[in-house]
Amino acid sequence: MTSNQTPGSFPADTAALHGVTVLDFSHVMAGPFATFYLAMLGARVVKIENPLRGDSLRNKPKNFQAFNHGKEILSIDLSSQAGRKQAWELFEQCDVMVDNMRPGVMEKFGFGQSQVRAIKPSLIHCNISAYGLKSEWSKRPAYDHVIQAASGMAMMSGLPDGGPVKVGFPVIDCATGMVGALAIIAAIRRRDLTGLGESLDASMFGAAMQLMYPMTVMAMDSGEAPPRMGNVGFTGSPGAEIVQCKDGCIALGANTPQQMIALARVLNIEAQILPLLEGQTRGFVSNVHLQKFRHLLATAMRNESVLDLEERLNAAKVPAAWVRNLGQAVKEGLDNGSLQNWPIKGEHAMHLPGLGFRAETLFAGASHPPASK
Repeated sequence: MTSNQTPGSFPADTAALHGVTVLDFSHVMAGPFATFYLAMLGARVVKIENPLRGDSLRNKPKNFQAFNHGKEILSIDLSSQAGRKQAWELFEQCDVMVDNMRPGVMEKFGFGQSQVRAIKPSLIHCNISAYGLKSEWSKRPAYDHVIQAASGMAMMSGLPDGGPVKVGFPVIDCATGMVGALAIIAAIRRRDLTGLGESLDASMFGAAMQLMYPMTVMAMDSGEAPPRMGNVGFTGSPGAEIVQCKDGCIALGANTPQQMIALARVLNIEAQILPLLEGQTRGFVSNVHLQKFRHLLATAMRNESVLDLEERLNAAKVPAAWVRNLGQAVKEGLDNGSLQNWPIKGEHAMHLPGLGFRAETLFAGASHPPASK
């Protein structure tokens, strides 16, 4: 929608980002994940690859397809005159440009953020980097696990008396892509209202801090690192921990006195728990009797069947879940409808888990994009 169009001037089966063209010079994960969101929401995304080496994620073909489904992919050599001519022709058509190249690479070919915005002020340009364009570390290279270390995330994970623990998946790459997509969509909305473009600066370091938002706020306020929580919930409640059952572990979420009483009732230890909750009627459970709580819960649960207990606790309105591995979680999520299934065709037929949210008609009048595009 441009600034002179009114709501209702397009048919109901119009995709959210209909008419938006994205020129994507990004590679591997963070940038391609941002533009994957845009493609799934209806934008035309043209991904440019260096023909000499391509996107290194191609070494994992299914991952490459998962991050680049729905995009047009072209090989263009920007170091050649013919390649630059082709890129400029595509540039004339685009509304959004994304790159996550090393600082100076795109500038060398005339496609740096300030260069292209000077040519097309209405352009929305999103640069995705490790530490941000304005940082003194802007030229430092990084990968997901390096940012986990630099951001403090690895030291926020794990037990209080243990060493650093890396999150077991590329959490920052994916979060950076999501933050980048959010920024781009916000800039598209503003451009439609004002006609003005934008220069966006999305960084892995910034995304890491957003992921740790409550802890980041605490550290900014005090100047000190918040305590490591290990397997304890954010509230610190003694009823919000991971506890061993006879055939697996279960994560408890008994944060309030009411939830703790319900937990105790399911475990038949209400008489022992109630005295420890005396005076606690509102808010989160205090950990003043932490060791007593832990001992009572551990003793009562060690002979319980984890799946049976999970069922009984949730029926009693106590948040609880068996600690599954990802394969188990995906299977159950698909079976119970918690996880979306977007099948895609092609050389590497596979299934995608959607975008993390559901919508009735956002995707060109449908509940999700077509199986192949």
